Amino acid sequence: MIPSGRSVAVSVLLVLAAGLLYLGARETPVFAVRTIDVEGVRPSVARRVEAALGPLEGKSLLKVRSGEVERLATALPSIASVSYDRAFPNTLRVRVEQEQPVAVVRRGVDAWLVSRRGRVIKRIAQRTHRVLPRIWLRQPAALSPGVTLSSGAGADEVAMLDALQGAQLERRVGSVHNETGQWIYVLRGGLQVRVGTRSDLALKLAIARRILQRTTVVGYLDVSVPERPVAGYKPQVEG
Repeated sequence: MIPSGRSVAVSVLLVLAAGLLYLGARETPVFAVRTIDVEGVRPSVARRVEAALGPLEGKSLLKVRSGEVERLATALPSIASVSYDRAFPNTLRVRVEQEQPVAVVRRGVDAWLVSRRGRVIKRIAQRTHRVLPRIWLRQPAALSPGVTLSSGAGADEVAMLDALQGAQLERRVGSVHNETGQWIYVLRGGLQVRVGTRSDLALKLAIARRILQRTTVVGYLDVSVPERPVAGYKPQVEG
């Protein structure tokens, strides 16, 4: 059945009216942001996020955009991402995901807490956060909260540590470094787990974990060739 001209006109008017009402709601102070409710973090962090989102106060909920919320919140080095909901008439509910620390980056006497994404969270005192592995930078690098590490300046080491998730070795690693293109995890206690290049890394870590579960290894465990793991003793160099 073909709609009549009158019904079509009425439909168009209704759409136009709805559009005008929406535009009016965007501009009216009735839906202005008056409360920012931050969830998912402890109160002290929530207060910092609320302060970072302060520029949104007074803005219509209908004008708030995810990119704006993300930009303001993640300007805090400890915040990885956010999502939000509009709770009309005046509340913006924000769910926060924090950066997850993976290592302490050392450069001389300076120490920095770094996330799994390679982002510098904050500067810390030496000999703190002892449960986290250390990454020693051999070359100068400009570090400050919020900066993301680059390749050759800590990012590769962070990726190697992040790969330990699920390998059941994460808590045993004290540091990671590269020697002439070959990656080496140093476990707490001094044992070296040599994995070579990053190819087949998950397989190499699984083999290393299985060997370490079944036998005691002193010195080093080389799984750079997964089909032929080698365990041995590396004497200390004197002099």
